[in-house]
Amino acid sequence: MDNHEDIEKGTILSLDFSKLNQIGNAGHPVLPVVVQDSDSGEVLIVAYANEEALRETLKRKEAVFFSTSRNEIWHKGATSGYVQKIEEMLIDDDQDAICLKVNIGENGASCHVGYKSCFYREIDLEDTANKPGLKFKTKEKVFDPKDVYGDAPNPTKL
Repeated sequence: MDNHEDIEKGTILSLDFSKLNQIGNAGHPVLPVVVQDSDSGEVLIVAYANEEALRETLKRKEAVFFSTSRNEIWHKGATSGYVQKIEEMLIDDDQDAICLKVNIGENGASCHVGYKSCFYREIDLEDTANKPGLKFKTKEKVFDPKDVYGDAPNPTKL
């Protein structure tokens, strides 16, 4: 697409994977993907997709991402069984971000730590004079990661 009008108001998908090339590893440009529960609107995860992940997502009608920590395609829920079934797929105005509205089932989870959402904590805004702390918004886990993933390496990079 050559102009803003086509990108912002048109109906042709013209994703720009080059803007966030610095995030993608090993020459895999990516777009950010916000994933929401289709019923509640709760944000479940923010991930990234490259062109291959997007093709797989469209083919499967399930969320597939590019894992920047593992540098590989990642079918969400392939190991845990908590797949994200696509209900709706939105694109932002300049086609450099995606929002997936997904169904994870009544007792589903999206977080490898075991919570429904990866956003299970909040920043404590009361004590901003010091380094802010975190407060748990969600107390109960959906599953125990050790039971689901066993000895698999933790994807969180330190």
